[in-house]
Amino acid sequence: MPDACRLDHIAVSAGALDEGVAYVEAALGLPLAPGGRHPAMGTQNRLLGLGDIYLEVIAIDPMAVPPGRPRWFGLDDFAGRPRPTNWIARTDDLDAALRLAPPDAGTPVALERGDLAWRMAVPADGRLPFDGAFPALMQWDAGRHPAKRLPEERARLRALEVQHPEADALHAALAPLFDPLPITLHEGPFALRVEVETAHGRRVLE
Repeated sequence: MPDACRLDHIAVSAGALDEGVAYVEAALGLPLAPGGRHPAMGTQNRLLGLGDIYLEVIAIDPMAVPPGRPRWFGLDDFAGRPRPTNWIARTDDLDAALRLAPPDAGTPVALERGDLAWRMAVPADGRLPFDGAFPALMQWDAGRHPAKRLPEERARLRALEVQHPEADALHAALAPLFDPLPITLHEGPFALRVEVETAHGRRVLE
């Protein structure tokens, strides 16, 4: 088994970036920091630091050239209110991690935003296994990580709960990659619930 994967960040998807930002800022009572654009995927984001990890609000960039492939996180078909939709795990050896992951976890794609660079496994159809309940796997270039650059907002993740109708099968798929598992799994309709401790008390995104 390669070094265990670790939670890297949590994605909150939105039909429009400003809608997602408004939802998170109202729910948490905290301002989001600037993010940037992902030209290879035609998306844009805003960020909130949570210590060594971060929260990302992500949406299609209406000014971007269409990427010519399905966007990650199933954003091409996203509908409804802004909400947590995905979690992303980092590893020091993406290729080794993918050998232990479900076959539809994706193929490594080299990506960059500004001076940040990483490789992420992106499924051909943009949809991660288990309806998105399985994490996107990624590997950062050494020494650079967005969380290190974000303002300190005195916010920390307290719980990430993932609900899926095939919770046992999902757990079996995650077990070879994580020790310990960074999420709490429940059986039921797919959903993500994020608890964040803030200066105002514990707040929830769901």
